Amino acid sequence: MSAPSILIVDDDPDFLEIAKAILETKQYQVRSAQNPDEGFAKLEEEIPDLLILDIMMGRGAGGFVLARKIRKDSRFDHVPIMMLTSMTEQTGFNFPGERISDKFLPVDDYIEKGIKPHALLEKVELLLARKNVN
Repeated sequence: MSAPSILIVDDDPDFLEIAKAILETKQYQVRSAQNPDEGFAKLEEEIPDLLILDIMMGRGAGGFVLARKIRKDSRFDHVPIMMLTSMTEQTGFNFPGERISDKFLPVDDYIEKGIKPHALLEKVELLLARKNVN
């Protein structure tokens, strides 16, 4: 059985390198993309076991758009999405109430950037375990 694969889509090359290094300590196969279009193309090439997606990319909320596009495509029904952002830190805006909803934010988990390595690994492991149960 091969190690789980993870695709990270984020426009911050420094974050991509750090996250990849952290995830590879657990032998995950990690691929990355720096924008939503490249991310979707890589998703179509090889469907990962988990997608980590930044909300804010480029000049807008490219991650929101990509998450919604993925959730409308049945090929990716079984791919958990972890949304990762520094939106609260950058803007002071915080999502009121339930952060994850099928209509607003169609993802499986949501975390703020600046997450500690052990916490990132814990969230990844939980999402992968949940995926394997279903």
